[in-house]
Amino acid sequence: MKESVTVGVLGGLGPMATVYFYDMVVEMTDAKKDQDHVDMIIMNRATTPDRTAYIVGESEDSPLEYLIRDAKRLEAAGADFLVLTCNTAHYFHEQINNSVEIPLLNMIEETVDYAIKEGHSKIGILATTGNIKMENYQKMCREKGVDFYVPGSEIQKKVMKIIYEDVKAGNKADMSIFNEIVEDLKKNGCDCAILGCTELSIIKKDEKLPDEFFIDSSEVLAMNTIVKSGRKLKDRV
Repeated sequence: MKESVTVGVLGGLGPMATVYFYDMVVEMTDAKKDQDHVDMIIMNRATTPDRTAYIVGESEDSPLEYLIRDAKRLEAAGADFLVLTCNTAHYFHEQINNSVEIPLLNMIEETVDYAIKEGHSKIGILATTGNIKMENYQKMCREKGVDFYVPGSEIQKKVMKIIYEDVKAGNKADMSIFNEIVEDLKKNGCDCAILGCTELSIIKKDEKLPDEFFIDSSEVLAMNTIVKSGRKLKDRV
């Protein structure tokens, strides 16, 4: 039997974002038949405790033990490398990566690298409050030497409303609020926005937001997953 690279997906954070990630991998793979697609094992652990609630101190229920347990299960099931479909959960990247013998891709680093490669010089960061508080993207931007902007507290509340009350709750995003958020970024000199939460990635798909300004972290992860698995990317139109 011919061996191929198998991807292990730490998913369920949330479920719709995991579905969207898998859909993107399929859609973005240059495939003429089933066998050209990426082999993948998906762990859709929807019951993983909320990442932001734990990080900001609103809950003592840590998601880390769930993530490590599932990483080990995916490794035992034959995964060659892992992906984590939640930006906020990358706060635990080092611990998860150190718990297994196979690598865990770094969604945060790959997304910032992509923004720089596309020629952007000031990045607006849209993410959960947990992600912002732990400075996942801010630290990476500093490390890569690129300027960035984080919304103030009032705009950040609107970002969280969009993520939790709209997308995670299964509702359509309130685009009037989303457009206010985008205006704030542009007013503060941002030439792009990183959608640093997978729920925001779904808005990009549903509303057909332009690639020129919006950098979808889930899309970047999907592209790198395809390439690392040895498959081919479709040409981008």
